[in-house]
Amino acid sequence: MVDSALRDMTKHSRLKVGTFLVEFNTPGIGQILKASGCDYVLVDMEHSGFSIGDIKQILRYMQAADLPVIVRPPSKEYHHAARVLDIGAGAVMFPMVGSVEEVKRLLNYIKYPPQGGRGVALQIAHDRYMPGPVMKKLRDANRNTAFIALIETLEGVENADDIAAMKDVDLMWIGHFDLSADMGIAGQFDHPKFKAAIRKIVAACKKHDKSLGRLVPEAKVGGALFKQGFDFICHSGDVWMLQATMQAGADKLRATCKGGRKRKGR
Repeated sequence: MVDSALRDMTKHSRLKVGTFLVEFNTPGIGQILKASGCDYVLVDMEHSGFSIGDIKQILRYMQAADLPVIVRPPSKEYHHAARVLDIGAGAVMFPMVGSVEEVKRLLNYIKYPPQGGRGVALQIAHDRYMPGPVMKKLRDANRNTAFIALIETLEGVENADDIAAMKDVDLMWIGHFDLSADMGIAGQFDHPKFKAAIRKIVAACKKHDKSLGRLVPEAKVGGALFKQGFDFICHSGDVWMLQATMQAGADKLRATCKGGRKRKGR
């Protein structure tokens, strides 16, 4: 059965550093990220080309590295949530969460009876193919599986306090680009309206003692957010880190290797 590592992280306010996977599915990725100091990984299906088979492989790579994973499915449909859970995801981040009613519906997808209506399939990937008492497996899964509400619309901001108050919401997360776009100020993260929205979500999480997360491009931004009350700081992602490192290296090489000798006959 999935363990409680990710959900346990939501029970304290200490810094949790992660990163975002949107491109690379390779056997060593879990070990690489673990060795780099990651506490968790956010794996995306909404904006990536990852199939359900890719996610199943990635989850095994992370399992081997003892690295907790949040999976963002491509939609809020039951079949996407159920398949992600059955292949072993221990935490699900649903996009565009906007209301208490919606959260109740989504929680029903990820919790087994009597808490919800998740379909039961046992001795498959999510319980590591092991036999065991059925009722215990269902109870353990309900207890260990984490629910993350991705707030990225004005509706979500308006209902942030009510959503954060819900018992089985473990972590709130801000989708800053989508939220700013929904507000008509895409990419303007210093805009007074955007800052006011963030303050409202932060206040809701503090009031109800809930963890709060966001993707950040650099440590300086993450440090400022941590001081505000964010504790799940997701540092960049696979594509952008590779691009930034390669660009910096190429620029330095070109600056260091100016000129060059002419070859004879050319």
